[in-house]
Amino acid sequence: MNANYLHLNLNGLLVDLSTPIVMGIVNVTPDSFYKGNRFVTDKSILNAVEKMVVDGASIIDIGGYSTRPNAEIISQDEEIRRVSDALELVLKKFKDVVISVDTFRSGVARQVVQNYNVAMINDVGGGTLDDLMFETIADLKVAYVLMHTRGTPQTMQLNTQYDNVVADVLRFLEKKLAQLHLLGVNDVVVDPGFGFAKSINQNYQLLNKLSYFQELKAPVLAGLSRKSMLYNLLKIDVDDSLNATTAANMLALTGGASILRVHDVKEAMQTISIYNKLKENG
Repeated sequence: MNANYLHLNLNGLLVDLSTPIVMGIVNVTPDSFYKGNRFVTDKSILNAVEKMVVDGASIIDIGGYSTRPNAEIISQDEEIRRVSDALELVLKKFKDVVISVDTFRSGVARQVVQNYNVAMINDVGGGTLDDLMFETIADLKVAYVLMHTRGTPQTMQLNTQYDNVVADVLRFLEKKLAQLHLLGVNDVVVDPGFGFAKSINQNYQLLNKLSYFQELKAPVLAGLSRKSMLYNLLKIDVDDSLNATTAANMLALTGGASILRVHDVKEAMQTISIYNKLKENG
């Protein structure tokens, strides 16, 4: 795929997404759903980022507010403190790393972009949890991950009624993309929101039809890493779900995903290498 839309401007760096890339997850929260990715000490944060960079991550996604179901609500000030402390650390040691911040609050987005030159905002609310988010992104001129969800992290699993989950999610993303484009935001990645206001079956319907999302003419991000759709299906612990994640990531790549958002960068990069070889010989 050499479509023009498979390019992303990240702080002046033009990233070609015709070959998929990896976004590494760094949660600076004490209550992330996966305890192997809770980084709360300076040393653990730096070690995690270093490993991800060495293993091949193109983007590091830092989040200070857990968005797992029934997550604790924290104040905007606390979220800013957590993320800012992590950014200070990371950017001192890794000056050239491309940073995304995982937040649904426009106030947090403004703070981190203006103070730390963050290249991308990853919004699990898709603009629905903060009415000022879209205009803030337009003002800041940063890349944006537009994710589908319903409700809040506390209520999303009560909002899984769809006429047709694939069509409904596509419609949502199409409408929000149009709003962003009208505001002059062109560097947008779409994310169907696996695990957010979706039942297990609905998650697999989306994964099965992920290729449909290429109709949106925007890069697709797949966030499947160690999610409950994998470990609940297999009746295993989240700690044992790396193999399932790899299988799901390969399915996402064959469905056209351009970015894999993962906890385990090395394994995701290996998956992409195998996928690329498969395409070469297709």
